[in-house]
Amino acid sequence: MCKQDQHKCLIIQPIHEAGIACLEKAGIEPVLCPDADLATVLANIPECTAVITRDAGLSGDAMRAAPLLRAVSVHGAGYDPVDLKQAKAMAITVCTTPGTNTQSVVELTLALTFAVARRVPAADRAFRLGQSGFRERHTFSELQGKTAFVIGWGNIGQRVGAILRDAFGMKLIVLTRSNRTIQGADCIETLEDGFRQADLITLHTPLSDQTRAMIGAQSLSCAKPGAIIINTARAGLIDEGALAQALHDGRLAGAGLDLCSPEGVSLFAELEQVVLTPHLGGTTEDALRRTALAAADNVIYVLTGQNPTSVVEFQSGTETIRKSL
Repeated sequence: MCKQDQHKCLIIQPIHEAGIACLEKAGIEPVLCPDADLATVLANIPECTAVITRDAGLSGDAMRAAPLLRAVSVHGAGYDPVDLKQAKAMAITVCTTPGTNTQSVVELTLALTFAVARRVPAADRAFRLGQSGFRERHTFSELQGKTAFVIGWGNIGQRVGAILRDAFGMKLIVLTRSNRTIQGADCIETLEDGFRQADLITLHTPLSDQTRAMIGAQSLSCAKPGAIIINTARAGLIDEGALAQALHDGRLAGAGLDLCSPEGVSLFAELEQVVLTPHLGGTTEDALRRTALAAADNVIYVLTGQNPTSVVEFQSGTETIRKSL
């Protein structure tokens, strides 16, 4: 084990300066990776005892190049790009920072919902170009009294659901992995049942082998005409080809996507009923500061023998989250 003054933490993607200062105060040297590609990571990781990464994750190859590595701290709640199997094999602790960007993602979810329902970006473009008749050519919808289908009932899903219910009088239906009663909402059994009822579908579930491409042609074919879908969770949750087809066919009235693949951008670029943002969910100044501090604290906890606030445990091909009290 390295001495405290020898600890180095590789920062694979930029984080808020407050997190850097936190590491330095603890005597941990931040190593700023100039690029998140594998070659650059491999060149910078060998002497590091910890890593802070965002959506770039950390591959098994990178871990194997770092014999001193003890902690991988994910800047955010999503850990799917981290090779958990290799981390377990090397006894590397993988931590996350759930809750730190919740409010930021909730507010973007609402922003995308309004933007899609009222076609705000398309209206803005038409008005700037002097195109008349936009409001006569299109239809627009309200949320009040409609039905919202919330997929995933974690911190973000719960807060989004509460706002939609309490502020707009929306009926809530929820699909969640945990079998429980949710006050003020109806739990349903299948995606298809939710799509048949919902005017708004909003995704707030982690990406895993079980949820990858969970929104596909079958569920989309059940969509209530005029429904809109919002995704501020993970791009891989949606079969983008199937979604593009449903939009072309008019099965869905629109979509708001904070995440999609490069291929998805091409599919949706010409569809004015789709609002695209480049993964802005957790990028408010407030959220970035909270998340960077939490990620840095997790590194410090592991390197000083304390319990991080949230640890991902890999067992028999499945992952679970353990939260410290």
